[in-house]
Amino acid sequence: MLMKQYLELCRHVLENGVKQEDRTGTGTISVFGYQMRFDLSEGFPLLTTKRVPFRLVASELIWFIKGDTNIRYLLQQNNNIWNEWAFKNWIESSDYNGPDMTNFGLRALEDKEFELHYKEQMEIFKSRILEDVEFANKYGELGDIYGKQWRAWKSPTGETIDQLKNVVEDIKSNPNSRRHIISGWSVHDIKNMSLPPCHTMFQFYVSEGKLSCQLYQRSGDVFLGIPFNIASYALLTHLIAHECGLGVGDFVHTLGDAHIYLNHIEQVETLMAREPRELPKLIISPNVDSIFDVEMEDIKIEGYDPHPPIKAPVAV
Repeated sequence: MLMKQYLELCRHVLENGVKQEDRTGTGTISVFGYQMRFDLSEGFPLLTTKRVPFRLVASELIWFIKGDTNIRYLLQQNNNIWNEWAFKNWIESSDYNGPDMTNFGLRALEDKEFELHYKEQMEIFKSRILEDVEFANKYGELGDIYGKQWRAWKSPTGETIDQLKNVVEDIKSNPNSRRHIISGWSVHDIKNMSLPPCHTMFQFYVSEGKLSCQLYQRSGDVFLGIPFNIASYALLTHLIAHECGLGVGDFVHTLGDAHIYLNHIEQVETLMAREPRELPKLIISPNVDSIFDVEMEDIKIEGYDPHPPIKAPVAV
């Protein structure tokens, strides 16, 4: 397996997508409804036509598994992928007294002087998150996003439900169940999220001693986000299979709105011109007994030889 499924997605969106306005003001070309299937026994599905930083994928997943919703843990792991949403909360607050950062994501690309101000303010923000717990609690918090929904779902009666723990236990005790489902889309909590979940629901399936996973993703940034999502849910499947004494089957990725941002088209075309390479292998430490005890040093990738990274702006 050489991740050709992903390249076919890119081609499909470029050839069949329609132009859409979007929340960020950037604009996209998108299709509605697409599915990919990856046989996890054939290699770990980490994109090879550009480098995808596995360290960031793994630390973000561990952050979710811990039930954490504050970027402080991510910054401690030198992971900056959620910074913009927390930064936006700060610069739009009455506590912020720096230069105007309105529409910072787009302006930083178009105005070099503004880009310097943006980088300066972002570094100040990150340092304060790491050094000032009170500031981190106020402005590093992203609300009721993935980790909260996975580990501490609030029912209408106020009960707290650990969806992830329950599913792991159910896979062990009743592997043939059709209810191994985790949902991140809590209608009541959406207003309390910096970003409503893009990967909204996933289900596990056990057959012939192998664990498979299907993800429904309502919205997928084809160039930046989806390679991360593929690797993240493949890693999650491996970790749960490891704890449950199962092999790995398929990861099935079902997409709602699959889109390429208009300012990513050149990058996608560069990526598609490259020849895919052999997939790496995931190594999980034999000392790991539980997914809830996993730390960064317990997981690594071997044999990853991708093409160079391709930079692109994040739409916020």
